[in-house]
Amino acid sequence: MTQFRIKTQAPDGSKPVLLYDNQTSSLTWENGQSVIPVQPREYKTATAVSADEPGLKSAIKTLKISMGLSCNYECNYCSQRFVPHAESSNPGDIEPFVAQLTGALTQAPQRIEFWGGEPFVYWKTLKPLAERLRKMYPEANFNIITNGTLLDEERNQWLDELGFGVGISHDGPGYHARGLDPMDDPEKRAAIMDLYARLKPKGRISINAMMHKDNPSRAAVQDWLRERFGDDVMIGEGAFIDPYDEGGMAATLKTQAEQIGYRTTAFDELRTGKVGNFDIARQKIKGFVDSVRHARPASTLGQKCGMDKTDNMAVDLHGNVITCQNVSAASTGPNGQSHLIGKLSDLASIKMKTATHWSKRDECTSCPVLQLCQGSCMFLHGPLWDAGCDASYSDNIPFFAAGLEYLTGCKPVYIEGEFRESRKDIFGLVNGIPKEPAKKRVIPIGVARA
Repeated sequence: MTQFRIKTQAPDGSKPVLLYDNQTSSLTWENGQSVIPVQPREYKTATAVSADEPGLKSAIKTLKISMGLSCNYECNYCSQRFVPHAESSNPGDIEPFVAQLTGALTQAPQRIEFWGGEPFVYWKTLKPLAERLRKMYPEANFNIITNGTLLDEERNQWLDELGFGVGISHDGPGYHARGLDPMDDPEKRAAIMDLYARLKPKGRISINAMMHKDNPSRAAVQDWLRERFGDDVMIGEGAFIDPYDEGGMAATLKTQAEQIGYRTTAFDELRTGKVGNFDIARQKIKGFVDSVRHARPASTLGQKCGMDKTDNMAVDLHGNVITCQNVSAASTGPNGQSHLIGKLSDLASIKMKTATHWSKRDECTSCPVLQLCQGSCMFLHGPLWDAGCDASYSDNIPFFAAGLEYLTGCKPVYIEGEFRESRKDIFGLVNGIPKEPAKKRVIPIGVARA
């Protein structure tokens, strides 16, 4: 069963009921009347990649190049923190890599992304590589994500001249999870602001923030970033972190009370217009509304990162094709399969066995926010995936609720259906917010009780 019965609260005090199907995107009132006129579109069925049905790569449109996983920071929730490093790259790898690339690609990629670690740690390789690829693919969009700490005037000019789009990672008031804030260092701040001034008028820069347990308010992040970058700052990323290791587990939501508190804050900030600079707010709500308007079937949904698609590919400079840019050829996925999925020199033999499509997970097929979440991280398994699923539900249900309120004028409060009981009372308005269990007092040995 994929249909959900959604209890709502209307402004006039009434309590209308909605019926929603996550597989067909049907949304009606309880009497069966459609909430909005439906204009069905034709969609292409997504490939359900798994170890039993490995993902393939061909006709590459998005190429993600991993320079390596070295970084000058140690973010406590970093997805790469405990990933085994493969052989490092150097300028001598460029020409052999380019030879493999030209032999493998049947068309020019539309987008090329340069990834670390921190990519500017690899400046001596990054610079000649990007210049070589720009000559080869003059029309491709170039993109890079950086913490901004290694920027200077020379590198800023170079990024500008090569036409890069840049995302600067910064969590606003939650930056303490990453390390020392470069915005507190006059020299680093000046370099970041110089690049921002160069690229902002061209629409080629964003400040990318991540949400986590100790950084739960998008409104607080927006206020912090607007104060420093201007009222029209574009904030990228913006989702709650996926827990890839114990650091991520420590930064995720654990109890039902924490999850309900996060949902309530996120929803209130959305409906009161306090997070308008976050691109994710527009994308998620519009995406959900469009899924209803155009009757998007769940069978068309790939994974949220898009790396299960045949035309999205991640490689390192040794020609290793890997699951995504956050892993290495030396690492193994939680399902026991190698993240080294093939070689650039032999695309026809690539087999991605590390991913698990959402349709292979029971939690996903029976989840009301499937159309927004798209299965969380495709290669997580076990306790890490369970925690990531919990966090992703609490991150997406406010967008789901905001989309429903936009379409109906009614606030969703409770969802009935065949899914986890603890998730049904969205904001704790029906059954109340569960109290946290009392923490046991630890008394050191040799210390008398009071």
